[in-house]
Order: sequence, then C-alpha cells, then structure tokens
Amino acid sequence: MVSSWAIAACTRPSTSNSSPISQASIPSPVATVTTPPATVSQRLQPTPTCDDGDEITPSQTAGPFYTPNSPERTSLIEPGVAARKLLLTGWVLTQDCTPVVGALVDFWHTDETGQYDNAGYRYRGHQFTDASGRYFLETIVPGEYPSRTRHIHVKVQAANQPVLTTQLYFPNESRNQRDFLFNPELLVTLQESVEEQQATFNFVLAS
Repeated sequence: MVSSWAIAACTRPSTSNSSPISQASIPSPVATVTTPPATVSQRLQPTPTCDDGDEITPSQTAGPFYTPNSPERTSLIEPGVAARKLLLTGWVLTQDCTPVVGALVDFWHTDETGQYDNAGYRYRGHQFTDASGRYFLETIVPGEYPSRTRHIHVKVQAANQPVLTTQLYFPNESRNQRDFLFNPELLVTLQESVEEQQATFNFVLAS
C-alpha cells in the first residue's frame, strides 16, 4: 500500500529543485520502511562512506519523461526480460553524515533497448530509505537513449524538505564525455559479479 506521503510526494513536481514535490504539508513518514530481503541485505555495504561537510549531490534536469505516482517497490525487474541485472544500493545522508530515515527515492530509466515507458510504469518506482537511511533497487542495466549516455533518473526528498532531482551515470561508458549533461560527480561505483552488476551511490542532501 502506498503511504499518504508517497501519494503526495509523487504528484507532478515543479520544475525547480527548491520546491518540494508536493506543495501541501507532508507529514513525516511513519512505518513506511521496507525491509530488504536477506540476500540483498548481505550484499549492502556495512557503513556509508561519508566525511563531515560533504558536498551536496549535484542536481540535474528531470528530462521530459518523468511520470508521477509511480508504484512503491524496490524491484523493477520485469518478467521474461533477459537484460543484465543491476543492484543499486546506497544511503541518503545529510552534509554532517546523518542518515536520513524514510527519505523518498524515486527512480526511472529506459528499458534494455533505450526506450522509456510513457504509458505505464515499466522501470519506474519509488521507495523510502530504511531505518539506517539505506535504499536498495533491483533493476536492469538501462539501455542508451538516443543522444545520451547510459543513466538513471532519480528524485530524492527528505520529509518536508526540497526535492533533489538528479541523474546517475556509469563509469567507462564511451558516450560519457560526449553527453552534454554528464557529470563525473554523479558516477556510481561499480562492482562486477557473475550474476549481476552491482553499483553504489550515496546521496547527500542539504542539512
């Protein structure tokens, strides 16, 4: 069941990152944390890498294909898809390294052919960070959208705080240096495995 905060938070946002997703007063989320499966928990880093005074995660455009009211879920895997699996994990932190519990993290990206689903919610979903401020997403390695390098769109919001809208990128992609939006500060850290590609990224929000 999607919480009242999720419904409010996933309505269409303003174009400015200085405004919250919902203009209504959003209560702090209560009992919205989803516990990851044991197999996923075992693969998460034990503690986030953070230095007091970390820089805020850079914002980027949401692009034209954001869809509000995505389902609340931690897995975007579609039945029967043979694309390479991706496990993306990390923390949402403040600049003083405090984990943000119950932060909204909303993901969307292309399918394996580089196309967005603009009619439904394939490869779209939101979740809330757990009691340690962690998020975890099981999905696929997205395909390359024409004229763009490989990337994942994200919106991150602590309760009653401004929205961070940004994009995550993959290292060693041939299109990175030709992409007009690419920012090396938004590169995920990759760890290859036989079964899937594993990536980590910690979001830092303004304190």
